[in-house]
Amino acid sequence: MHPNAQLLTDFYAAFARRDGDAMASYYHPDAEFSDPAFPGLRGARVTSMWRMLCERGTDLELTLVDAQADDRTGHARWEARYTFSMSGNKVLNRVSSSFEFKDGKILRQTDHFPFWTWSRQAIGPAGLLLGWTPFLRNKVQAQARRSLDKYMEERGIKGA
Repeated sequence: MHPNAQLLTDFYAAFARRDGDAMASYYHPDAEFSDPAFPGLRGARVTSMWRMLCERGTDLELTLVDAQADDRTGHARWEARYTFSMSGNKVLNRVSSSFEFKDGKILRQTDHFPFWTWSRQAIGPAGLLLGWTPFLRNKVQAQARRSLDKYMEERGIKGA
């Protein structure tokens, strides 16, 4: 197995254990992350997001479906089952992730999942009706940003 494919396997194993510190250790200091809920994160905001999600995801079940990588790039498919804390709704999120590596660490990660599918499950009827609109996506992103800002402030973490 390529070392970067092993890195991804280990990264998702840490996620399945909800070990945010281990997940953070796989990122390059200049890391970037983006997904439909947390777009454009950099540095400490990336690792803080994973720590926050691991701490709050008390019923998280994660399955790594596939991980492949070479010297520069990688790809993973994974599924997360959890309860969305704001609604109490159960979610099954199927995610496709692309990676770039530098110095044996994750430099850039972009996660893709259908926002409308996620919002129908997580938010319920409003997600079904509005999940395809920029309005709801922007609202979810703003709430995610506020939640991450508060998490980092409470822990005295400075970030970009």
